[in-house]
Amino acid sequence: MRHAVLALLLAPAVAAAQGAEGVEAEPPIARRVPGIRAEVEAPLPPTDNPGAVPPPEAWPADHLPIPDRWRILDSLEAWRIPYFRDVLGVRRARALDPYNQNPLKGDKPLPGTDDWFLLLGAISDTVVEPRTFPIPVGIQTSERPGELDVFGGTRSTVLAQTVLLSASLFQGSTLFKPVDQEFKAALAFQFNHVTVPERRVLRVEPSRGPERSDAFVGVQELFYDRHLRDVSDRYDFDSVRIGIQPFTADFRGFLFQDNPLGIRLFGTRDDNRVQYNLAAFVRLEKDTNSGLNAILRSPRKDYVLAANLYRQDFPWPALTSQLILLWNINREADDVQVDTNGFPVRPALIGNLRGRDYDAVYLGTNADGRIGRVNLTASAYLLLGAERNSAFSGEPARIRAVFLAAEPSMDLNWMRVRGSLLFASGDGDPFDNTHHGYDAVFENPLFAGADTSFWVRQTIPFAGGGRAVAINGRNGILNALRPSKEQGQSNFVNPGTILLGAGTDLDLTPTFRLSANANHLWFHRTEVLEALRQQGGLAPEIGFDLSAAAIWRPFMHQNVVLRGSAAVLAPGRGFRQLFVAENRRRTFASVLLNLVLSY
Repeated sequence: MRHAVLALLLAPAVAAAQGAEGVEAEPPIARRVPGIRAEVEAPLPPTDNPGAVPPPEAWPADHLPIPDRWRILDSLEAWRIPYFRDVLGVRRARALDPYNQNPLKGDKPLPGTDDWFLLLGAISDTVVEPRTFPIPVGIQTSERPGELDVFGGTRSTVLAQTVLLSASLFQGSTLFKPVDQEFKAALAFQFNHVTVPERRVLRVEPSRGPERSDAFVGVQELFYDRHLRDVSDRYDFDSVRIGIQPFTADFRGFLFQDNPLGIRLFGTRDDNRVQYNLAAFVRLEKDTNSGLNAILRSPRKDYVLAANLYRQDFPWPALTSQLILLWNINREADDVQVDTNGFPVRPALIGNLRGRDYDAVYLGTNADGRIGRVNLTASAYLLLGAERNSAFSGEPARIRAVFLAAEPSMDLNWMRVRGSLLFASGDGDPFDNTHHGYDAVFENPLFAGADTSFWVRQTIPFAGGGRAVAINGRNGILNALRPSKEQGQSNFVNPGTILLGAGTDLDLTPTFRLSANANHLWFHRTEVLEALRQQGGLAPEIGFDLSAAAIWRPFMHQNVVLRGSAAVLAPGRGFRQLFVAENRRRTFASVLLNLVLSY
């Protein structure tokens, strides 16, 4: 019945479109719904877009051409039949309506134009995150008088509110082809409040209390995109984008996922089965507490050249494969930087405390898709390069490291079961002239539970042997011993990471999903940790990371998403030796509550 009504109401609009191109219009459908008189108040103006409707011989007999997509609903609006507007889901355009035709979200051209569109967006991201993790006691003072220990209290809380506002002005009909040109800007504002139980954790001054409130505005996107040419009648194309833009080097964010400043040439071939990127970026300084781009500060002397190639249905149907070559050129040996909280971030206070220059070349292959019934994401990188002055020996050193990750899964009706395997090589001798510790440029991995995992979400300070450095980075999985993932340099003298995990996703309803993950983590090598801590016999086991998460989308789309997760780290022997007083057995936990509202 619904389709019959749609055919009835579309007949005049289709006939008008055909007549505009000189095609003889079909006679109107004779049958009407009893009691309904549908009369068009005013005819739609003819299109002034030559070639918008192909000649009749180009269309199959069961297709009816129209010059543009918004004319369908314009014609239905002209009928002004409340009952059928409700049946068909058609409403008058309203500025704040994100679900029906709206010129503020790119559904219709701007007034006075035929092919210029405006797309506005707004995202609110609210985070409440209580957690526990090892927190060192400040050297100069403690929050509690009389406290003498390496580690103090463990409880802390993070509250963060981020609002992202974006505007895109683009030209071109984008239903089947890329935009002709686009201007886009995106600003992010974040307010955050953090409480910890110890002093000199949030700020370097011991006189400052164990609470901190901060706000920052960052420019996350500001670019111009130009369509250079079409190279086939299926709209394979070449385009160029200049400015601050998002870039992800691989499928899961293992290597480089950031919003840097640069230029990128990209396009498709073979009916969109082949995609490519050629890019040159300079990394921007980040705000310490929000992680947003700080464009009022000078860009870093940290450059990224990247080339990648994607091929769909290779070597098996439904599997997309990728080859990537990425060169990270860092020239920050003489760049001394202190973050906004007063802690040094470059050079890292580790080893001989000297600045470093390095070249890191990543040769990688990635895959994402499925092979038969098995879903698969896989990644492999060979890291080659050189450091001008090693942080431990002070001499030039070679970089030779590897990274492997795979996450196979299978769907069983409403349930998905998956396994996770990750190996990042560690360095077995920090004082030789070959570094085997793998580190990424800027990782944000969607892997093994992602930010619901304790180890991925939380930063573990490396108290004792590394001053103002951490074992891992927030929203990162690698044990890189950096002072900061956002502001620090890559470190190729690190213990490495091994992860073996399993998980499941349960789509209980179209709006509600439960997930669970269990990961076992190890250091690949412990020699670097032993040298820094001057503590021999460290065990490699980090421990078990157990997490569960729930996602609720009340309207079955991404405009309202509520997430809640809880994670527990049950430390293994190596972690207890490093971070638990008297090597006692205890657990650490984190809770994440996240509400995302999108327009």
